[in-house]
Amino acid sequence: MIILDNHFHVDPNNGIFLEAVKQFQRAGGTHLIVVYKSAHDYGFPGIKAEDFMKAMDFHLRLVEKINKETKVKAYAIVGVHPAEFDYLARNKGLEYAKKEVTKALEYAQKLCFEGKAVGIGEVGRPHYEVPREIWEASIELMKYSMELAKEADCAVQLHTESFDEEKFRELGNYIKEVGIKPYKVVKHFSPPLVKVAEEVGVFPSIIASRKNIEEAIKQGNRFMMETDYIDDKKRPGAVLGPKTVPRRTKEFLQKGIFTEEDVYKIHVENPEKVYGITLTL
Repeated sequence: MIILDNHFHVDPNNGIFLEAVKQFQRAGGTHLIVVYKSAHDYGFPGIKAEDFMKAMDFHLRLVEKINKETKVKAYAIVGVHPAEFDYLARNKGLEYAKKEVTKALEYAQKLCFEGKAVGIGEVGRPHYEVPREIWEASIELMKYSMELAKEADCAVQLHTESFDEEKFRELGNYIKEVGIKPYKVVKHFSPPLVKVAEEVGVFPSIIASRKNIEEAIKQGNRFMMETDYIDDKKRPGAVLGPKTVPRRTKEFLQKGIFTEEDVYKIHVENPEKVYGITLTL
């Protein structure tokens, strides 16, 4: 059975890296979408475009290592986290930050064109309060990331503040404005608003808590599951531990909350469509 975690971080400097991947695999996990963490976490200053580019290359090497040294098949997502843009804007000025992050995002697109990554992310806007000009610039960069993803025909994974129906509709307007394929825009850390997401053309990636997934499956199986595992020894198991997605999937299948068709849709068909990949055991 194929089981995919759609948003998983690894960090050889602060975390347990391959051990986390092996925990996922031992619990029954087979495939990972491994999302870029931050230049700073990877040991780069995060002050200029080149820092982010080096961090993305470093991220690709980590994914390569997972593929070589474990039984899990991993795919890379690369970008610039909105908190990195916020930090840069506050320390170096808004225009400087926009220029450097734009260059870095274009590099992320290049890696997608080359087939080294399957998406741009996590990009978007901060999940905490920021000055108005940083908020607006973050939206600009989010839309630009969607444009780059549209050109490369790759996915874009969005990091945002907490979402409700109104915010999904706002995001739906940006998707229309940019003209990107609706199933290519992934809302990471999505609430279980599966029907609303489908209506506005967003693909939800839902945190795999029992409550969330129970609520999501009542509305249909057009979603993916994620842990947003952070891989930080100081915060073990944050946001959810590496074993959660396989364990939750198998538990729900056993209890009849998921059908076999649901499992195949969530873990194979949906990610194949979003990322343009073929998943096999």
